[in-house]
Amino acid sequence: MAKKNVNEMSFLDHLEDLRWHLIRIVTAVVICGTIAFCFPSVLFDNILFAPQKMNFPTYQWLCQMSQFFGLDDMSFCADSFPFIIQNREMAGQFSIHIWTSIYAGFIVAFPYVIYQLWRFISPGLTSKERRTSTGFIIISSLLFFMGVLFGYYIITPLSINFLGTYSVSSEVSNEIDISSYVGLIRASVLASGIIFELPILIYFLTKVGLVTPQFLKKYRKFALVIVLILSAVITPPDVASQIIVAIPVLILYEVSIHISRIVVKNENKKRKKNVRTS
Repeated sequence: MAKKNVNEMSFLDHLEDLRWHLIRIVTAVVICGTIAFCFPSVLFDNILFAPQKMNFPTYQWLCQMSQFFGLDDMSFCADSFPFIIQNREMAGQFSIHIWTSIYAGFIVAFPYVIYQLWRFISPGLTSKERRTSTGFIIISSLLFFMGVLFGYYIITPLSINFLGTYSVSSEVSNEIDISSYVGLIRASVLASGIIFELPILIYFLTKVGLVTPQFLKKYRKFALVIVLILSAVITPPDVASQIIVAIPVLILYEVSIHISRIVVKNENKKRKKNVRTS
């Protein structure tokens, strides 16, 4: 049966359409998550537990940088971290295995998730806007995966290095629960992936008229403060880590201003064209 025109669809029709898109999204995430569940050694040993080993690429690079600049803090060059990861609940490892697989499934299936969301909103767009759907899906997915990699290779190692070596007394040893360790990585990775979607968010906010390039430039200094606060929240409390995280976010903000400017320019051209043809 042919799909109804968006103008002919009732509110219940829209809900039914949304329900099927959500079912497809959940199905894709479950399938990808099930595949991840079947390979625990890859998911945990090769990916999640890699940042707690000193041969992780980020630590080697930071160690070289520390030696090059002659810094006193050589914690990046240690042989191992002074903590162990343990499980304290009977079903702890099984539970963390399931939930980690689901999150991994969402990350892997993200392009399909974006595709389904785009299919839901595309009937309300013009034919020209629908033709740009492929580019939108590719760019959104690329930004998300860039954010995931940034969270995994930058934020996660900085957080583990700081929190894993921090000690208030030699009488206290760090025995970190697996749920706390995995939760740190999960939050760092997903938060970075979402933050890197900022240009896409600005694109849509500009399309609906909620922001303008003038607005973004006017409040750039406030955005800088927000970015620094956000960097302080998701990274260890040291200036170097905050700067490392803040720089790409500020670059994304500047890119978002440029994108907003392009959207406004195209909308003005379209408006002038409609006036001439009317």
